[in-house]
Amino acid sequence: MGAERLNRRIYSVDFLRGVVMMIMLLDHTRDFVHAGSLMSDPTDPATTTIPLFFTRWITHYCAPTFVFLSGVSIYLQKLKGKSNSELSIFLLTRGLWLIFLEFTVVRTGFVFNFDYSFFGMMQVIWVIGASMVIMAALIYLPVRVVGVIGVAMIALHNLADHIQVPPGTAFEANPPPDLSQVIWMLLHQSGLLPLSQMSGIFIAYPLIPWIGVMAAGYALGTIYTWEAAPRRKWLFALGIGSTILFLALRFINVYGDLVPWSAQASPAFTFLSFLNTTKYPPSLLFLLMTLGPAMIVLAATDAIDGKALWQRIAIVYGRVPMFYYIVHIFVAHGFGVLLNYLAGHDVSYLFVNFPQNAQAAPPGYGFGLPVTYAAWVAGLLILFPLCRWYGNFKQRNKHWLLSYL
Repeated sequence: MGAERLNRRIYSVDFLRGVVMMIMLLDHTRDFVHAGSLMSDPTDPATTTIPLFFTRWITHYCAPTFVFLSGVSIYLQKLKGKSNSELSIFLLTRGLWLIFLEFTVVRTGFVFNFDYSFFGMMQVIWVIGASMVIMAALIYLPVRVVGVIGVAMIALHNLADHIQVPPGTAFEANPPPDLSQVIWMLLHQSGLLPLSQMSGIFIAYPLIPWIGVMAAGYALGTIYTWEAAPRRKWLFALGIGSTILFLALRFINVYGDLVPWSAQASPAFTFLSFLNTTKYPPSLLFLLMTLGPAMIVLAATDAIDGKALWQRIAIVYGRVPMFYYIVHIFVAHGFGVLLNYLAGHDVSYLFVNFPQNAQAAPPGYGFGLPVTYAAWVAGLLILFPLCRWYGNFKQRNKHWLLSYL
């Protein structure tokens, strides 16, 4: 691969990132617009419908792909000439900046208030930021070592599934959790963690195995120094192999997920149970199920030049991931407020902290899937010109501050 290839954006990465970001808006639009979104798990085969299940399930591809491509992008910055010291400083400062944004701007977008009796959720922006801080040190290791660490974290972390902080200790402010419980929840267990008698935080994204996902993406970035034909062959092989491994491990139902699949009332819902892998924290099977197809898409789109309309649409979003992420939360939440207000519903619950918002929701709140999908499409139409403008602005203005948004 020549230097010319390394000095331009890799369109397949921008395209895939853009696709999953478009799907991400569907997830958060469903959170704020769909009826029942606060009351039940849309992927629970015992309570869901098939359309609702797949509306939620398809969005499972967002976070793993987003984190994985963040790792790929770190290596691509190396290919574009950043030294280890330059890259390390950037990862450290940008990681801390993302953590700050998670608990300020992003939090405000999700709850539409400044009541820090609920400090917020440690979600994907938090875990990308924290993982970047760790990667600031890991990039000094040989790339293969970083890759091995990442794959091992993904493959082996389910061995620790039996270690759980017992309810009634970490989840209640009195008595407060001890340091070992706090550390374990930050590393590997989702849940509500009290910060004081007055405030708490919900850990949706523990660090393990998300750090491993970013590290594995970083190691995969080396594939973009290869010639096109072997690169595409390996991406296809890795993607198909990961998908087959998911199917095999899930079928035997022994290892790789905290919750095994089980027979349901019908074959269709048994299939839903089969697909319903654990996201919080993401199990080995969840990551195989999502990252396998993601690598297949990278292989299939490796040759795109970003000129076709279907490519340009996704790439407009994919070029400005942080800008899109922040704005899309306000758009999704805003649609929830607007549509419920126009329907005559009490919208005060959309300004209430988690988890009290579920209790505050009025009877009949929200809408069905057709309205949810219509709001999603409308949101994409609103975001498109904003993302195109900001992407062009960044391209014209190379100020270092713009690399942080």
